Amino acid sequence: MSTNEPDLRDKDYVVVVQCHIVKERCSGYFCEKAFHDRTGGFAAYPKDKPYRVLTLTCGGCCGKAIQRKLTHLARQIRKEEGVGRDRIVVQLASCMTRDNYHSPRCLFIDYIKTIIARAGIACREDTRISDLSQRRRAEGVYGDCDAGLARGDDS
Repeated sequence: MSTNEPDLRDKDYVVVVQCHIVKERCSGYFCEKAFHDRTGGFAAYPKDKPYRVLTLTCGGCCGKAIQRKLTHLARQIRKEEGVGRDRIVVQLASCMTRDNYHSPRCLFIDYIKTIIARAGIACREDTRISDLSQRRRAEGVYGDCDAGLARGDDS
């Protein structure tokens, strides 16, 4: 999570952004459950505040499509409901932010966060935090993909 966490009481819309490739296989059920239960990356959200939730994908590697999707959303919400970008928060799904069963951490995560910031929308990381994946990370089963790329490894 970033050091400049948004005040979630001031937000009305949560936009969960999932990896486009992972979403071809994943229903998003565990992300939705984590939001409903306010666990994992959603633990900081007030349980008594109702939010509207929208799920999008990044649009595929490199994630540039998220700019079009978020600016379209911001325009439509402003036009239809009078809600500004300051009332929206993007929650990047754990399939993008962490090594996990589906894939390594997204190689474009910093670029995607830059796009979201330039769109003037707050951003947070993580959705569901799987106990099994946490254990596997601690055991080193999910390795550091970035380190392999720095060495020139293909694997």
